[in-house]
Amino acid sequence: MGQSITIELPQSVQLSEFELRMTLASKLYERGILSAEQGAALAGISMRTFIELLGAYGVSVFGYQTLEEMESEEKYG
Repeated sequence: MGQSITIELPQSVQLSEFELRMTLASKLYERGILSAEQGAALAGISMRTFIELLGAYGVSVFGYQTLEEMESEEKYG
């Protein structure tokens, strides 16, 4: 069974439950705490959809923070 927590957000935070779950899942994925499969499960969507949405949450599927990092990896690989 998974861990359950309750968080009280300020009234000014106007996000849906999905947006909150996706934000958490994407950041935990980015930090290497969750796999793509676990992130998708947390967000309540398929793994394919999770991967497709990561960019909208500022997370690279490839683990690069910048284009320069990716190009450097390709160059020196």
